[in-house]
Amino acid sequence: MSADDLRTAIGWAASEGWNPGLQDVESFHEIDPDGFLMGWLDGRPVGSISAVDWGSGFGFIGLYIVVPELRGKGYGIQLWRAAMERLEGKTIGLDGVVAQQENYARSGFRLAHRNLRFEGTAGALAGEAYGEELVDSAFESVQALDVAPSSRPTYVRRWLRQPRAITLRGSDSVLVCRPCLNGYKIGPLVAPNIDEARRLLGSACARLAPETPVFLDVPETNSEALELARTHGMTRQFETARMYHGEQPEFDHTRWFGVTTFELG
Repeated sequence: MSADDLRTAIGWAASEGWNPGLQDVESFHEIDPDGFLMGWLDGRPVGSISAVDWGSGFGFIGLYIVVPELRGKGYGIQLWRAAMERLEGKTIGLDGVVAQQENYARSGFRLAHRNLRFEGTAGALAGEAYGEELVDSAFESVQALDVAPSSRPTYVRRWLRQPRAITLRGSDSVLVCRPCLNGYKIGPLVAPNIDEARRLLGSACARLAPETPVFLDVPETNSEALELARTHGMTRQFETARMYHGEQPEFDHTRWFGVTTFELG
């Protein structure tokens, strides 16, 4: 896809209720410009999928959409095969919606854990000012905080530079809060413990209008992350399944309080 094609796909994601970020087109495309595929039928775009190469033997699939009127006709599987071919030989991750999890399993993906989306309001989450706004000079130290199966410096650098996003660094912790079609999404949120995560989250939310919707995608493998959401009155909206094809990666889930994005991992 070109960036304009990706804008079309992000529009489909919005129609599906995925609530994309306002800067997702630019952020996503710069991470891996060749990693976004589109299916065309009779000269018009009808489907999309991302197959983003993180490097270091790992890739991630997302944005898997066929326009509603053409589903069930075999167009989606062609996109799927193209994405799998692009990432052949790598460990591949995805965050699958409930309706597609059996299909992913038939393609050799195995369940690792669920991710749960919680929604709250900035006013209920707001706390005292804390942390420092990130600047480019801090990139190398922030890169070391990334919770992922492999190093992904291009992804992290671009994600931290999003216009209008709140990016904060605390004590061995980092948070990005990005504007979306509806409210703001927190992701990533990386911290050594729940108290540190709460301080960063509260500081970011204090900068927003109290009625602003705030969304946090929580890996259920981190019990403190679940506690953080529930003790602040956040309500569960839906779930995805983190699944992997190939060798199951191992990394520290205890520091992982918020998923960066379901589309790219």
